Amino acid sequence: MAGRIVREDVEAVRERVRIEDVVGQHVTLKTAGVGSLKGLCPFHDERSPSFHVRPQVGRYHCFGCGEGGDVISFVQKVDGLGFAEAVEYLAGRVGIQLRYEDGAAPRTGEEPGRRRRLLDAHRVAEEFYREQLSTPAAAAGRAFLAERGFDRSAAEQFGVGFAPQGWDGLLRHLRGRGFTEAELTASGLVSQGQRGIYDRFRGRLVWPIREVTGETLGFGARRLFDEDQGPKYLNTPETPLYRKSQVLYGLDLAKRDMQRDKRVVVVEGYTDVMAMHLSGIGTAVATCGTAFGPDHARIVRRLLGDSGSTSGVQLASGTSVGGEIIFTFDGDAAGQKAALRAFGEDQSFSAQTFVAVERSGMDPCELRQAKGPDAVLALVTSRTPLYEFVIRSTLAAHDLSTVEGRIGALRAAAPVVAGIRDAALRPEYTRLLAGWLGIDDLDTVRRAVAGASRAPSRPADQRPARAPGRPDGPPGRADGPAPRRDGAPGRDDTVRVPVARMPVPDRRDPVAQIERTALEVALQQPALVPLEFDALAADAFAAPAYRAVHEAVRAAGGVAAAREVQAAAGGAATGWVGLVAEQAAEPVRPLVTELAVAPLPEDRPESLPNYVRGVVMSLIEIGYTRHIAELRGRLQRMDPAADGYRAAYAELVEVEGRRRMLRESA
Repeated sequence: MAGRIVREDVEAVRERVRIEDVVGQHVTLKTAGVGSLKGLCPFHDERSPSFHVRPQVGRYHCFGCGEGGDVISFVQKVDGLGFAEAVEYLAGRVGIQLRYEDGAAPRTGEEPGRRRRLLDAHRVAEEFYREQLSTPAAAAGRAFLAERGFDRSAAEQFGVGFAPQGWDGLLRHLRGRGFTEAELTASGLVSQGQRGIYDRFRGRLVWPIREVTGETLGFGARRLFDEDQGPKYLNTPETPLYRKSQVLYGLDLAKRDMQRDKRVVVVEGYTDVMAMHLSGIGTAVATCGTAFGPDHARIVRRLLGDSGSTSGVQLASGTSVGGEIIFTFDGDAAGQKAALRAFGEDQSFSAQTFVAVERSGMDPCELRQAKGPDAVLALVTSRTPLYEFVIRSTLAAHDLSTVEGRIGALRAAAPVVAGIRDAALRPEYTRLLAGWLGIDDLDTVRRAVAGASRAPSRPADQRPARAPGRPDGPPGRADGPAPRRDGAPGRDDTVRVPVARMPVPDRRDPVAQIERTALEVALQQPALVPLEFDALAADAFAAPAYRAVHEAVRAAGGVAAAREVQAAAGGAATGWVGLVAEQAAEPVRPLVTELAVAPLPEDRPESLPNYVRGVVMSLIEIGYTRHIAELRGRLQRMDPAADGYRAAYAELVEVEGRRRMLRESA
């Protein structure tokens, strides 16, 4: 089990990784003034860009939907990764060797650098397979695709390739690229025989299986030739990279649509994924030689933003809270059994879960061939709630035309209704069950469901299938402590519930606007901010939200400390902004990011120093003006002969003198 990543290494990742490069893989960024970039937000639909990135501070913020953070949180959000996973992925990009507390090993279980080598081997293998698909030897593979309605562009879109029939075509290619026998064996790309190693995939169509970041972890291969005595489909074996219970084919292609549409369609095969995507359903993914399990559920929940804390009630508009999970199975007995098995995982989701079954027995690939893309769309649209499907499937095994059959069906279906963990759904399905059974006495059905909920647990072979070791709570590995406030990695499968943001003042308030701009320059350009900023009292900011940010700036050491941090980082303000965010309360942190990324009204290099000074001096002058107004009010209420009048008057003269000098210096 991996320990926490050493804090200094996390900070090194934040500083070394160029946020514009990572974001640029997902968003087309254009210059938005000196030091600022902008583009269309990847987290919500928009026509005009409101998504800003400021590389100097290593932060991003969307002024449309409010999403924001640093490069680590961006990868977490866009790729559905946990904190530790995101840090490890980014560290690999820039060659940082992470250290773990207590000397624990990385969660990959591999020595530093080996994971990168295995990923490189898969990248080279994928390129090799794709090149082979256009050779004469791959004619059978191209025919296989064409017979199923997939042309060359479809093959390229999904990375489909061909493994030559020889024993060592890929092996020789990888050796020529400098990979060792130990690396090739660990990768799963070769198999071990009595005479040495040889290609695992031979004479087959191959599909690359990628993790959510787009890096290839393994392959799925389909038999093409009669002389091949192997299984119809052959996958990469379990390796340090590839674990079939933790990968979903097509996830890298579907993740953006999944996040946007809050929907995922789970199918059974590689060609089904292709058919779905080419029919306009870009949220389709498939398991790889295994049933949909708890680790798959964890991945899907993160991408859908499903916290596991809400009940996923469907609204009148047809949308559902938390998103939709749609299992698409074949219409045969095996497909129905798979749908029933999925019921065991439905309790993992707060999203609405559905089943789409093609009654004629065709899978999505066959359906697209026979009836076209519209039929595939119609299949998904005609989905049935999974609870309803399971209950109706249970009832179908009984003769409802007889009293005995209806009572037997009630006894069989009552535990299913009782097993629905969402208490808000159970009463409604109890009423539906009564209607499906044709039993007028609703109390009879209610008593049966209540009795089933109190009954001892049924034997495992009579319960809906659930993955071994599956706890009753929401999915997640108990392989680490809970997340810490300081941002250090904890349980990487935890989906964080959004924290309420602190309300900000109206931008039309001129005083509040000066307060806001002063904080923007303090976060973005601390080297240009005059040190008088650090002398500002806690009450210098009237707006509660801006006062809270100012308190975090003071707690971080003020601009004096910022200059030291910036100098140590070679001029970048990434560490400084992170330090302020760490000192801020949770509801204030999004505002810190927003202020750190916000475009400045003046960002020309030649004018920026004077502009920054002018903003800070304006804020200081506002403080003097408030103080003067307070002193004048006090003097008006005092008797000139009273004790303290002269002292208050002298203070008024002194403060007015300071304000005058400030104006003259400006």
